[in-house]
Amino acid sequence: MRAAIFSEHGGPDVIRIGEIEAPEPGPGEVRIAVRAAALNHLDLWARRGLPFEIPMPHIGGSDVAGVVDALGAGIDEGSGGVALGTRVVVDPALNYEWYRRPRSGPSIKEAPFRVLGEHTQGGLAEYCVAPVGNLMEIPEGVSFESAAAAALTFITAWHALLGRGGLSPGETVLVTGASGGVSTAAVQIAKLSGARVYAVTSGPANVEKVKALGADVVYDRLEVDFSRELWRDTEKQGVDLIVDSVGEPMWEGCLRALGVGGRLVSYGGTGGPAVTSDVRAIFWKHLSILGTTMGPPEDFRRVMKLVFEGRLTPVIHEVMPLEETRRAHELLEAGEVFGKLVLVP
Repeated sequence: MRAAIFSEHGGPDVIRIGEIEAPEPGPGEVRIAVRAAALNHLDLWARRGLPFEIPMPHIGGSDVAGVVDALGAGIDEGSGGVALGTRVVVDPALNYEWYRRPRSGPSIKEAPFRVLGEHTQGGLAEYCVAPVGNLMEIPEGVSFESAAAAALTFITAWHALLGRGGLSPGETVLVTGASGGVSTAAVQIAKLSGARVYAVTSGPANVEKVKALGADVVYDRLEVDFSRELWRDTEKQGVDLIVDSVGEPMWEGCLRALGVGGRLVSYGGTGGPAVTSDVRAIFWKHLSILGTTMGPPEDFRRVMKLVFEGRLTPVIHEVMPLEETRRAHELLEAGEVFGKLVLVP
């Protein structure tokens, strides 16, 4: 099969399109003939090198949609199983139950939680394998491209806002890095949940695009200090909740923008991992700082159902052939993407 592969860490130039043997599904797994796979910043981090080893040569791609092609041992095509030819999207979070472990459970170094396309081989190929329990059937009328573009981003945004963030109707939310895949999902989910939505992005074109997704107020970080403007626009009340994917460049501004009892949920660090906090703001305003990664299976199914119903819509920047995976990495790395890049074999 054809696959986008890298055998060493580095820049986009380490990616090549090669021919490798198609994977065989193990017990409890299925093989999927990939029809679409979307790119995430996670793919950039895996390519550059992570604090842990990943399988090499490596195939990235956590967002996968396609057709069930083969069944592993223990999977019945009849009752309780999945039929060959079924159109499916994959929940990329493997063994997410680890996050619900008792305190006496395994340490972070022993965590069984893994991510498709990071700890395992992914979907930037003609075929990939996934646990049968991670599949969700795609209804007719929903494209493979839309399903793939929604998978990781919408579950991450949903759990950040409603799970870890505890968002309630009528609250105020700030979404940073609002041109990204998760952030474009977060704007929509927050608005659907009854929140007043503030957002930060860069450039007038992106400002208008984020407004079109439902954001009430959008700040161009290249033109204004978003925290100062938001403080004024909220009559010095700040916001109830911030979901942040940027990290270092936005962190202090986010702490300033939170109101009393505010929550800051971090799910990424595209701008840098090292942050500085004024502890006085944290204790004086009774702030909560929370981390999150993806979300549990029930949240995945809940949010994907809303996507399938058309109440939430993944934003696709461009659909590209698998052969352009290197260019896709370059575009995402350069910050030239609004929403998601989708690759098709």
